[in-house]
This record gives sequence, structure tokens and C-alpha cells, in this order.
Amino acid sequence: MDHVVVVMFENRSFDNLLGYLYRPGEVPSFEGVAGRNLTNPIPEYAPDADRGVVPVHPAEDMNMPDPDPGEEHPHINTQLYGTVEPADNRFSHVGDMKSPHNAPMDPTHEPTMEGFVADYINTFRAEMGRLPRYPEYAQIMACHTPEHVPVLSSIAKGFACFDHWFCEVPSQTYTNRSFFHAATASGMLLNSPPGNFPKLNDAETIFNRLEAAGVSWRVYFHPMQCVSATGLIHARQLAPYFPTHFSSIDRFYLDAMRGTLPAYAFIEPCMVPPHSDMHPPGYARLRRNFLIPSPSPLSGGERLLAHIYEAIRTSSTADGSNFKNTLLLITFDEHGGTYDHVPPPRVAPPDASAAAGEMGFKFDRSGVRVPTLAISAWIDPRTVVSREFRSTSVIRTLRGRWSLGAPLTRRDATAADIAPILTRETPRAQEDWPKVQVESRRVRTLLGSLLARGLPLSLLGTHLLGSALAFDALQAGREPAIDVNRVARRKALRYVRRLKAAAFPEAAKRRRGVR
Repeated sequence: MDHVVVVMFENRSFDNLLGYLYRPGEVPSFEGVAGRNLTNPIPEYAPDADRGVVPVHPAEDMNMPDPDPGEEHPHINTQLYGTVEPADNRFSHVGDMKSPHNAPMDPTHEPTMEGFVADYINTFRAEMGRLPRYPEYAQIMACHTPEHVPVLSSIAKGFACFDHWFCEVPSQTYTNRSFFHAATASGMLLNSPPGNFPKLNDAETIFNRLEAAGVSWRVYFHPMQCVSATGLIHARQLAPYFPTHFSSIDRFYLDAMRGTLPAYAFIEPCMVPPHSDMHPPGYARLRRNFLIPSPSPLSGGERLLAHIYEAIRTSSTADGSNFKNTLLLITFDEHGGTYDHVPPPRVAPPDASAAAGEMGFKFDRSGVRVPTLAISAWIDPRTVVSREFRSTSVIRTLRGRWSLGAPLTRRDATAADIAPILTRETPRAQEDWPKVQVESRRVRTLLGSLLARGLPLSLLGTHLLGSALAFDALQAGREPAIDVNRVARRKALRYVRRLKAAAFPEAAKRRRGVR
């Protein structure tokens, strides 16, 4: 394990993508959905409430769930506990929800995992302006089969799948991505207001420890995204390294081919159109009003994953990084509101002396299970790891492998080390690694391109732009003249492209062979 590569996708639970990976009895132990009688109750105010429950079932297509479920902390409280506190929060947008933000009144109450249908109905009503019909809300209990995610499933069966890997926080993207590299989020729980993380998140990261120890690291992100979410989330700590340690993902493929991967590499899929992050589709109301077809959010992620995996599998340099000494981890930042049946455990707050953070949350509860795979020549096929792991297990593993000092916080101090799962005495040959089929790139039609240009920024796109504006303001000492909530997509793209050239010059370089 001389090189660790992590690719982090967006907003899927374990059950949603891997619940049907193995049939009952196919492996000694697997905590999936096949063969289990898993349901969620239907609230009495929903159409077809007389059905009683919605059972878990295979997804019909790759677009489910559509609309996008609620991913913020109050939504997840409802999903885990089935509670809406106070009652006025039921059909409200997150910004209008009141304390205790749907958390149960009894803090010792354990999650039942029976509120996914209720929260999806409530979220649908808030976004679409009407209650959903049964087929519309039942899709939150739909889990994808291996046929929908053949690349992910083939790799999972070919190496190790963690069926008890939890994200760190029962909330959304930024706080979970901050925990992934800093084991804390400086008390912040939500992405909004845009710009909070670049301004306020001053936590030390594992990147700082690597740099201080002289251990190489690099963040690779998609060129269409223009700015690195990782960089902006940790801008107060990582801004000095933007010009030198942040590159376009096309450099990753060259580094893998040449055997020049750093000791630690982190890859960000594209979180804006054209998506490769597997995030459930957005713009639901706008798309349906104008009869715009649903995108296929899993396809782009599958293509990206295939390219990354093949770059590692075929790396054969005698010196430097190669398939024998590189551990590839595939994971997700958070579950994004998609269904999972395993209750998240309680965890240690990052700082024992810290007061409660945003929304009064004490950061003493884990987030939901997310799909996570480990790929290495030192792992046998069809391995299922059932011990509890968390996102901060990566920090724990890096600290141990490169002697990077004491834990960053109490969270990574108690996380499990990944290294012991590398159990083989001899490495597997490249020919023994499963080969994955890479689909050809889908050509966008002229109509599709014109429709995409007319769409407003996605919610995550707005958060990325807000973070970029906040970073730019800190650097320039003045606020850019852009309203993040009203800016046209074209103007936003022009702005982030200029920022990319100035702040991430290495990522702005054009190279041949972009996937």
C-alpha cells in the first residue's frame, strides 16, 4: 500500500446501489436487501395510504429516484426516526424549518429507518406543489440491481465490499466531505449559506499532515467543474497548494500510466453538468413543466469509474505506482436521502469540549451507510467486510501508513484502519482482475445542449459558485459583483473559468487523452 487513491461519488446509500449485489446464501454474510421483508409505512395524508406500506423493490430504471430526495439534516432526521418536529415543518423548505429540525424529542431514541417514504412525500410536496401518487413516492424504496450499475457491481464482486461503512454526518455534501479529510466540519452542518466553508472552516486536514511529513498528495477534479470542491471546503488550509497540488483528472490518467501517482490521490467526479458523480437528477419541476427527459445520472459515474479502475489495473511500471502497490477506494460522501435499512451508530463528537454546532447538533450520531469498495492486488474476490468502518477510516489509515502523528480529532481516533483487509500473501495478477465494459460516450444533441444552457444552476452548482465567490473575496479583499441566487448559467461559467485559470493553473492545462 504505497499509494492510496480515493474516488468519491455523490448521494447514494448502500442499499440504493448495492443492496441487490448478492443473493441470500451467495456469500457467508451480506447486509443487503435481497430476501428481506423491508418496508416503510405510508403516512395517512398520502394518496393510496390504504396500502399501508411501501416494500423495497428493484428500481425500474437508472433515473430513480426522481425528484432528488431531501439530503439536509432535518430531512435525514425524518428519514431515520419518522419524526416531524414541529408539525409545521412537514411541507416546508429546509430554510423555513424550525427547531428541533425534525429530531426526536427524546435524544436517546434509536433510528427506526422507517421515515424515508414520509420524508420523500413531504419533499416532493414542497418542490412540486402537490402530493405525489403512489408510483411516484414508492420509488424512494427502489434499489438498483447489478444490471443498472454493472461496473460498480463487477468491481464489488471482484474485490472487497464494505457493508457497514458509514458516512460521518447525517447531513449533506460539504460537512461530510470536510469530515473525510479533517475529521470535523468546524461545527457546520449544511452547505448553505454559500461561502460559509471557505470563510469559516479552519480545521487541520490530513493533506497538511502529509505535506508536513514530505509525503506526496494531489487532488484531481473534472475539467468541466472548473474548481475543486475539496479545495474550496478547506480553502483556509489548502489555498497555498491550489497552484501545485490540484490538477485536472486527465493528469491522473497520465500519472497512473507513467507510475507517478502520489502517495495519496483524491478524485472528484464532475458535480455539475455533464454529471459523472451519480447524484440523483435535479430540476424536477422545471424538467417536467417543459417535458425535458430525465438524465441518466448513473451512466456518467459508471463510465468515469471504469476509466479510473482500468487506469489502476493496467498500470505496470517497474518503479513507482503500479497495480501491485496501489489501493483504490471507491466511496460516496453521503446517502443523499436514498433508502437504507441499517441504523447508523452513535459516534464520538470530534471535540469533547465543543458546544453543539449548527441546528444544535452535537455531532454524536453517524451518517447513513454508503457504498464503499476496496480494490487491491492483495484482496481476494467476493470479499465482504462487515466490521464497522467510517469515512474517517481513510484518515486513520493514512496516519498509520505514513506515521503522520496523533489523531486529528476523536472521530478518526476511533475509526478502523483499512490496512488489515489486505490479507493475501501474494498479489493477484492483472489477468485475475475483472475487466469492465466501458460504454461509449453519449453524444449530446443540439436540442439537449440548448436546453441545458437554459437551466438554472443546480443546488450543488449554486453552493460551488458561492464557495468560489467567498474564496475570491477573501483573496481580493472585495466581494465579486455576482448574485449567486440570480446569476445566469453562462455568466457563472465565465466567472469560474477565469477563477480556475487564476487559482488552479495546473488544472487549467490541456492534455491529450481526457476521458
